[in-house]
Amino acid sequence: MSNTKQNKKRRISQSFQRWLLILVVIALMATTAFLWIFQTRLAEQNAINLLRLNISDVREDIIDASDENLLRLTRQIASELNTADVITSELLHALAKVYDVTEVNYIDAQGIIKASTYDDFLEYDMASGAQSGEFMVLLSGETEYVQSYQPVSYDASISRKYGGVVLNNGGFVQVGYGSERFQRDIDEFVVGVTRNRHVGEGGSIIIADEDWNIVSDRQGNEGKNLDITGIWIDSASTPANESFVQDVYGRPCYCMYQVTEGYTIVAVMPKSEAALSRNVAVGVTTAMQIVVFAALFIMIFFLVSRLVVKNIYKINSSLSSITEGNLDTVVDVRSHAEFDALSDDINSTVDTLKRYISDAAARIDAELAFVKAIQHSALPSVFPPYPNRKEFEIQAAMYTAKEVGGDFYDFYFVDEDTLAFLVADVSGKGIPAAMFMMTSKTLLKSYAESGMSVEEVFTVANEKLCEGNEAGMFVTAWMGLLNVKTGKITFANAGHNPPLVKHADGSYTYLKSRPGLVLAGMEGIRYRKNELQLEPGDVIYLYTDGVTEATDSQSGLYGEERLLDTLNRHSDTDPKSICDSVKAAVDAFVGEAPQFDDITMLALTYKGDGKEQAEDTK
Repeated sequence: MSNTKQNKKRRISQSFQRWLLILVVIALMATTAFLWIFQTRLAEQNAINLLRLNISDVREDIIDASDENLLRLTRQIASELNTADVITSELLHALAKVYDVTEVNYIDAQGIIKASTYDDFLEYDMASGAQSGEFMVLLSGETEYVQSYQPVSYDASISRKYGGVVLNNGGFVQVGYGSERFQRDIDEFVVGVTRNRHVGEGGSIIIADEDWNIVSDRQGNEGKNLDITGIWIDSASTPANESFVQDVYGRPCYCMYQVTEGYTIVAVMPKSEAALSRNVAVGVTTAMQIVVFAALFIMIFFLVSRLVVKNIYKINSSLSSITEGNLDTVVDVRSHAEFDALSDDINSTVDTLKRYISDAAARIDAELAFVKAIQHSALPSVFPPYPNRKEFEIQAAMYTAKEVGGDFYDFYFVDEDTLAFLVADVSGKGIPAAMFMMTSKTLLKSYAESGMSVEEVFTVANEKLCEGNEAGMFVTAWMGLLNVKTGKITFANAGHNPPLVKHADGSYTYLKSRPGLVLAGMEGIRYRKNELQLEPGDVIYLYTDGVTEATDSQSGLYGEERLLDTLNRHSDTDPKSICDSVKAAVDAFVGEAPQFDDITMLALTYKGDGKEQAEDTK
């Protein structure tokens, strides 16, 4: 259940990817919103600047055209005066009529009006007035001068435009015309200048005169009042050269106006056009931001994955190896100071754990050695065990795969002339097998010494061993009772390997008999008794499967054939030599491969001199 829950948890890379994506999206939305606001203001400002620029251009064009037109007339009048013998007011009246101008003044080299179409201006000092004083530059080196269209100083209700040209006699002539002549001369030019002028793509310039009548309009409304366009200008509340929004011909537009040379120049630009520039700018910039944020997302995720997650996986891999038992694994992630410290901490912890395990293993080894000593002390270990008995020779040996094992052998007299001997193999290894072995050995010996026959010993022991055997352990055993006087053996086999017997011909053969079920395998089992007759010189060899199932480095088994061949090659040896020869042969076969199972064996040679011993006693 815990593993399933753990597997369902997101990896750190997945969580980081998710939150990084959320932050990138939030950042993209925030920057897009900021960009929208900024571009909206920028689009408005660009529209206003464009309006102001177009008004300025048209104004300059109108001023240039009116200046040039007035200077042309002034030059013509100056040319007439330069050829006249005397400049008089009558001459000036005649020239004003010919050239259709409103006012002509002749000023001498001292700046005094000497002739004029207005008698009130005679002997007027030009330098004494602010407006007229501007023309004094013509007496200081300038040859031509044009004054803007403006109200005259002596009557603010009258607006005129003046131009001056230097005469050959050192003075200059000043020519002025009023609004009618001014507009008549300039209107045609104004229409040409502004009719095809665009403000942006859909905007335009509208020019009205002093009476708010349209002079130029792309919609063809010349001569009509300005309010037909939807534009209403209140100079008191809407200052010149400042933007305002009005519906022009039914469309919301940014508007701006300026008054110059008696004209009101109105520039208009649809708001939708300004919005279009904003939308294009936001769209292009947002697309670029998406590319940039996507690149940053990939780069940041790659860097974090490479610098953090990858190193975490390396550490986890090392920790997995450690948790699987490989304490020699060294965590070596040194890319950054944090991982360096983490690696050192883990390695230090593992070293401490190894030291604790080593100490615990040493204690366990000492305890197992003690248990092994107890186990071996429970087995007969002195040979020859019965030096006064000449009827037989016996030798046994046990080599455990671990410190303690489940194999055991035993032999003892159950009466004066009956020797019980056996070899058994408990399932499993280690301390549990050793404990079950001691129980089994004690029960078998106790029942055998009570005088039971060999099959009864196995039957009763089986019932006892089945009681409380929750671990499901079992014992294979071969037990024989030898009458040392007659050489007769009664035996029982509880699922054990068949022993080998050497008879008078000197060769060994496997003793064939049907084995019973293992001890502790099932309750209610009754075991069979078998008989074997030994003659003097015969040998019986018992062993556990640790001999025949010994394995070399190529997983090959020693096997029953090799055991039979080894015994036949040492058929004339005593029991001790037999056991030593078999162990040496097994070791040579196994080589460097480890021992996986306990090896136990017992060899008994029947001497057959029991009768002679009996006669000596009599």
